[in-house]
Amino acid sequence: METDPMANRVPAPASALVPASARTPARPSGRRPFRSAVAAAALGALIGPAAWAQAPAPEAGTGPASPWGLGLGVAYDRQPYRDFDDKAQALPLLVYENRWVSIFGPRIDLKLPSAGPVSFRLRAAYSGDGYEDDDSPYLRGMDKRKSSFWLGGAATWRNEIANVSAEWLGDASGHSKGQRFKLQAERRFQAGAFDLTPRLAAQWVDSKYVDYYYGVRSSEVRLGRSVYEGDATVNVEAGLRIGYGITPKQSVFLDVSTTRLGSGIKDSPLVDRSSTSGVRIGYFYRF
Repeated sequence: METDPMANRVPAPASALVPASARTPARPSGRRPFRSAVAAAALGALIGPAAWAQAPAPEAGTGPASPWGLGLGVAYDRQPYRDFDDKAQALPLLVYENRWVSIFGPRIDLKLPSAGPVSFRLRAAYSGDGYEDDDSPYLRGMDKRKSSFWLGGAATWRNEIANVSAEWLGDASGHSKGQRFKLQAERRFQAGAFDLTPRLAAQWVDSKYVDYYYGVRSSEVRLGRSVYEGDATVNVEAGLRIGYGITPKQSVFLDVSTTRLGSGIKDSPLVDRSSTSGVRIGYFYRF
């Protein structure tokens, strides 16, 4: 999703790291820039876990344009599972953007031709939704649920009121065989070196996704954990990103969010809360 949290979970795009006057660089000659973009895409997919799938790239100040950005982030997401061992994660972050490709952590976009104020992208993303049975005492005896790579597309309509984006992704790894669709609206406000971007989003996930990650199979039934087949549901998220430009090349951001879970997830015997929350803090340096 365009804006740019694991995201996926959508905040400002990675292009926000580059001044507006330089976000569409001249077409490079030869094959080296293309190869470097492919290499960066592979690295970005590896170093950024789910916590950053929905995280925003911070806005930057003015200065020499560069398609590259590196940083460090800390993310904490409260999972809905019972007695889950939630831990903060410190992670390196990679940003790269040219006229064809946009990378932010675990998300890679291939840019397509725009139609007026509406931009289109093909999207690949990694989402760490999986778990192992030792992540919670209540998950003991559950089969491992694997995290997935997702493929699909996104569109963003930029207008004077708010940026409205839509994203559809399907599970390319084949673990859940699920699909998800996200609709989001956000608006950025500037105040000196600070920028604030509130957002509101709704994400639909199909029954295959819910059943894989929140369902309970007959072989996994235990006392107090009955069979559960998930239904498609809609989660609603509200979030706020606060960015600050330290220098023209350096910026930091704080992103907080809360998500109200749909009934298909809340009704699972693996879940003991009706909402989740997340906090992400990051530092970026533009070259």
